[in-house]
Amino acid sequence: MDFNSGGGGELHNNQFYQSEESKPLLGEMSEGGNNNNTTKVGAGPGRRTLLHCGGGMRYKLLQEGDIQVCVVKHPRTFLSKILTSKFLRRWEPHHLTLTDSSLASATPTGYMEMSLSYSTIEDLQLLSWDNAPKYCVQLSFPGGTVLLQAANSYLRDQWFHSLQWKKKIYKYRKVLNNPSRWDVVLKEIRALVDMALTSPLQDESIHQAPLHIISTLLAENTNLSSQDHENIIVAIAPLLENNHPPPDLCEFFCKHCRERPRSMVVIEVFTPVVQRILKHNMDFGKCPRLRLFTQEYILALNELNAGMEVVKKFIHSMHGPTGQCPHPRVLPNLVAVCLAAIYSCYEEFINSRDNSPSLKEIRNGCQQQCDRKPPMPLRLLRPEPLTPPPATLLLLTADPGPLPQPLAVAPDATAPAPPSNPAVPPVAPAPSPQLSLSPPPSIVNSSEILVELERSNNSANARRKASSSLPPPPAGGDSEPNLIDCLLVSPALSALSIQLPAQADRVLGCFALILKMLSDYDDWRPALASLLQPIPFPKEALAHGKFTKELKYVIQRFAEDPRQEVHSCLLSVRSGKDGWFQLYSPGGVACDDDGELFASMVHILMGSCYKTKKFLLSLAENKLGPCMLLALRGNQTMVEILCLMLEYNIIENKDTQLQIISTLESTHTGLRMYEQLCDRQRELKELQRKGGPTRLTLPSKSTDADLARLLSSGSFGNLENLSLAFTNVTSACAEQLIKLPSLKQLNLWSTQFGDAGLRLLSEHLACLQVLNLCETPVTDAGLLALSSMKSLCSLNMNSTKLTADTYEDLKAKLPNLKDVDVRYTEAW
Repeated sequence: MDFNSGGGGELHNNQFYQSEESKPLLGEMSEGGNNNNTTKVGAGPGRRTLLHCGGGMRYKLLQEGDIQVCVVKHPRTFLSKILTSKFLRRWEPHHLTLTDSSLASATPTGYMEMSLSYSTIEDLQLLSWDNAPKYCVQLSFPGGTVLLQAANSYLRDQWFHSLQWKKKIYKYRKVLNNPSRWDVVLKEIRALVDMALTSPLQDESIHQAPLHIISTLLAENTNLSSQDHENIIVAIAPLLENNHPPPDLCEFFCKHCRERPRSMVVIEVFTPVVQRILKHNMDFGKCPRLRLFTQEYILALNELNAGMEVVKKFIHSMHGPTGQCPHPRVLPNLVAVCLAAIYSCYEEFINSRDNSPSLKEIRNGCQQQCDRKPPMPLRLLRPEPLTPPPATLLLLTADPGPLPQPLAVAPDATAPAPPSNPAVPPVAPAPSPQLSLSPPPSIVNSSEILVELERSNNSANARRKASSSLPPPPAGGDSEPNLIDCLLVSPALSALSIQLPAQADRVLGCFALILKMLSDYDDWRPALASLLQPIPFPKEALAHGKFTKELKYVIQRFAEDPRQEVHSCLLSVRSGKDGWFQLYSPGGVACDDDGELFASMVHILMGSCYKTKKFLLSLAENKLGPCMLLALRGNQTMVEILCLMLEYNIIENKDTQLQIISTLESTHTGLRMYEQLCDRQRELKELQRKGGPTRLTLPSKSTDADLARLLSSGSFGNLENLSLAFTNVTSACAEQLIKLPSLKQLNLWSTQFGDAGLRLLSEHLACLQVLNLCETPVTDAGLLALSSMKSLCSLNMNSTKLTADTYEDLKAKLPNLKDVDVRYTEAW
């Protein structure tokens, strides 16, 4: 049926109702009068009453549904009145879909052969028949009426409000698509917002649809004045209280923050919007413009007169006044914003380096010059002119050819000869006794960082030919090199300092300070340490002295926190990767002190569960020099480290041992601790001397002190079976147990022996065969350490906190394990 064809005469109910086109857009949803007005449909005798929805009811927006449809044409003649009478009406079942522009049927036949456009609907009414109560919605169009009959009153009201919403949104979309006068547009926007706020429909699209209409309007009209911007933002502010702004609207907000950061709209309107984003956003990856808007909002706060004080107050308001932040998503979202903002500071530079070459390419110097993008405006400044070094100069070229060998530079007569290193092959002398170095430029393009460019390709080729007789440098493997190795491989890094543009420098300072503020909250520090543990910053940032200096405060806060979950994040995520401990240790790219932060990190790690051979071995291999230097300067932590290295036989080289002993004897604290070590070693030799019992059982209620006193009373070199069952010993007694070289059976049933003691036993008692941990407070964290005790053949974990996964892991890693008791555990 064609709904667009006009009928004869005027509408049949025009004496009772206005046409909807002439009413205010909000009239139908807010008015409550005219309940007594009636009207006739066709020539039927029945009467109908106009109904209105109760203010307390809420409905879900319908998109489709099944309903009965009847179409009544306006009567022109007496015959048509008879044909359209109540008794001759025909109802058709249809599955109707409410599209964005029309009402259509899934089966376009009969009454609904043609879709009914919202623009042709002149009026919407709720009807109820007096003599036959049927729940109907009346849609008036030129020439007739469409009646929709629902099964009950609630469903009828749901259809009514859904149709009314679709019709008005369609009209607003058309009106705001072609704006003529902005004062009229602003009124329409306010009316649209009011309609969305007062609608009885409850659906996400009720608020999102107006926002999308307004964002489309703003995207197509970019020449608005600042005052128009503010008026529109204030008008749509109520819709943003419970909704995230769409992407186009976020772009509009970002523009306003950049152009008018001191506007009151930023404080009064954007603040609750950003607070909601930080509290409820689950993934910035799905809508990155939300993250960008949050970033621009914080930068706008930073531009106010109070500057960072306003930002601090905002961060405090996000955390709340209590000691525990009630919103778990605030911290991850803030960290995501900070990481993205810091990355943006170096983005131009990264792009100028051909999208940041891989670490392996930087190490091998094989970056292809032909593939590089043109340099960006970001510049690198040398703090002072470079002078020829007295020993060797490593030249890295941008040519794709092989890496040139170190060229020997003629040393000064007064300069001392460089120390010989057996690990480094001898280098042939340069062709000329004097190597003339032209002064480097004071400004280097951003594409030249990490790679020292030659003055000309000819000179580079000549230099390569001159050094062709030298042995080739070791070729880099296919594996990705270490981050710190890449940052230290080029001397350009030690001679260059990155200078960011003024705006990027302000952004870096702002968000680095936010990371500092986040680290000051005790409840946020564990999660912050976990988020920063993988070092989620570009290597260009780690080579920037200002950034690493700002971030040093955060690392210091981690090193001062006594909680293991915090300071353990100073170490790398997994072996083979670098962590903050390596970056801020002496020789690391971020270390700018004499090792104070390094000593703090070692102190907190040694005081925790990292007093292990593995950790000490790592220090001995990589940081022995800094440890000895700090011990020489009286650092007590480093003195303790050196003593432990001697006590656990970490150092095998005799000369190195003597050097460590000399270092310890050079200070009063070191001498005292070394004498105590010697006393313990003498006692240990006496303890481990062959003889004494093979089996020993301590009385119940014995303590750690009792065990230490007993073991210091004689020789226990033959002790193989020790029972501490039902005593009061704790993990502290592990320091005494590891002194028993022949111990094979250990019974710790119903003691307070925990995870820390298990970790120590697993490193020193490799010959242990039988271990009873029944009813001890050990957990998976300590039980996993037993996987290194390959001699274990009997293990009792009855009534512990063992889990099934840990049990399966232990079975796979302990091939000799035959007798296992896991009753009353999760793995049982």
